[in-house]
Amino acid sequence: MTVHPSLQPAIDAWTHSIEAINELVKPLAEGDWNRPTECPGWSVRDVVSHVIGVESEMLGEPRPIHTLPRDLFHVTDEFSRYVEVQVDVRRCHTALEMTSELELTIIRRSRQLRNETRSPLAPVRWPLGAGPERTLEQQLNIRAFDVWVHEQDLRRALGVPGNLDAPGALVARDLLLSGLPKVVAKDAGAPPGSAVVVDVHGPVEFLRTVRVDAAGRGTLDSSVSLGPAVTLAMDWETYLRLACGRVRPEGVADRVTAEGDPRLAEAILRGFAVTP
Repeated sequence: MTVHPSLQPAIDAWTHSIEAINELVKPLAEGDWNRPTECPGWSVRDVVSHVIGVESEMLGEPRPIHTLPRDLFHVTDEFSRYVEVQVDVRRCHTALEMTSELELTIIRRSRQLRNETRSPLAPVRWPLGAGPERTLEQQLNIRAFDVWVHEQDLRRALGVPGNLDAPGALVARDLLLSGLPKVVAKDAGAPPGSAVVVDVHGPVEFLRTVRVDAAGRGTLDSSVSLGPAVTLAMDWETYLRLACGRVRPEGVADRVTAEGDPRLAEAILRGFAVTP
């Protein structure tokens, strides 16, 4: 247990997901590591490499000195280039090298988290020296979210569903919902005074309403709206895949029910992704 109980839920969620990843990949044959995932340009090996790389940086390990190939179509900006280094440097690693490094990283990172003494409000940066400054509590929630989402990427790629209601799923729900008002009010341009309802069923269930005020700002609540401009209904995994940019709306059209203004519904779904 960390000395700050408020950090424990995120640490527990992270632990649950990263250990699940370890169990998923430990028995894989060499060929399975090359299976494609819904992350553009990334295989199973690449997703695991990303998890290892980020957690290594959380441990304070120096970044690899590595030059990326020029033909990586999915590397489009500085952030993706930063992230890709930890991935590309491991593309020649064997299954045994990958599982051994993952297990060692989990052991070391778990020890670090058990011994965490900083305040939840302590300012931290990630990637190291890059990106916005966050509190330690925010950072740990983002790590729990990221590892759980990548666990699900791996499960879909390997055909091993599960843990859609794990502790990390609840962290992901809250983080993804925090981006929904911007999607509806700013990106999709829902008119002032309107409301948009998102109804999600499955292992994680929730109903949320985005209300757009007179100034065009969106707020989120859990109350029912009478006469919303749009109602979107879908299962939890579809919400996750859309909000994380894993699939385009047309790819899951049979799993989403849209009622109300069709143009607004289309605009919301088109900009539904809230993660890079």
